[in-house]
Amino acid sequence: MSIDHIKRLIGPDIEAMDEVIRIKLHSEVVLVRQVGEYIINSGGKRLRPTLVMLSSGALGYAGKYHHDLAAIIEFIHTATLLHDDVVDESKLRRNKATANALFGNAASVLVGDFLYSRSFQMMVGVNNMKIMQVLADATNTIAEGEVLQLLNCRNPDVNEENYLKVIRYKTAKLFEAATRLGAIISNASSDIEKSMAAYGMHLGTAFQLTDDMLDYSGNYHDIGKNLGDDLAEGKPTLPLIYAMKTGSKKQARIISEAIQNGGNEGMLEAVLQVIHETDSLAYTRKKAEAESCMAVEKISLIPNSDYKDCLLKLATFAVERNY
Repeated sequence: MSIDHIKRLIGPDIEAMDEVIRIKLHSEVVLVRQVGEYIINSGGKRLRPTLVMLSSGALGYAGKYHHDLAAIIEFIHTATLLHDDVVDESKLRRNKATANALFGNAASVLVGDFLYSRSFQMMVGVNNMKIMQVLADATNTIAEGEVLQLLNCRNPDVNEENYLKVIRYKTAKLFEAATRLGAIISNASSDIEKSMAAYGMHLGTAFQLTDDMLDYSGNYHDIGKNLGDDLAEGKPTLPLIYAMKTGSKKQARIISEAIQNGGNEGMLEAVLQVIHETDSLAYTRKKAEAESCMAVEKISLIPNSDYKDCLLKLATFAVERNY
């Protein structure tokens, strides 16, 4: 089974979600529409809304709210991207200029606020307090994760435990919310809901760990950004943390200085050499594979179906992809 099979399986659902997005992006303020449409149409994987579709499909949901919830999840994710790129001063995402590079920081932040508030308006329309609780909690946790990441920037003393906490908060939480929502609208049991949520959390962690690895091994045209961009932003991701922990004093000093200085020109090659010599990418991949395996385990009791097969495929894709 390929990712294309997943797209074919939920293609009509994605089209229905896209229509919801087009309607809900409407604003009398032209700049809101321009920025919102630019980032929404910038070629993302649509993983999080896909998880809403697949999790609800795997549990036999036959209603209509999964399209609205998928759109809400995509709006929240898009808002975080707009804010992240401003904080990180990013100029490139998915091989395209970031919204802040095109429209300015102020417009990006404010349109991100619009998307957050619009998503909460849409939650009210679903009229389910448990869903609102899950999404409100997730949004708050993501914000905490972004602040934690900010505090970690240019800090070479961040350990693996603290970094994984940032991943759980900032990235995995929305994956977790997406799969939990599929269970909630399907009226699944509490145990199944917890299992689906855990699947999403482990899957999201696997995706982020793979992103960390690709930042030091990927291809510009595949990953949509320059090699070493995380280092340039002073982010102590797992390959760097492990290299400092296991390398020699000299190797640890090279990594530490690069993190503190934001990977100034000429430092990337030395950092890549240390990462290679300490097998840090292999370690990071091993951790991603472990998270993927845990994700698979969490949905072992879900009935077999094409939707479940797709969820299992995503767990494999999370660690085998090159973009």
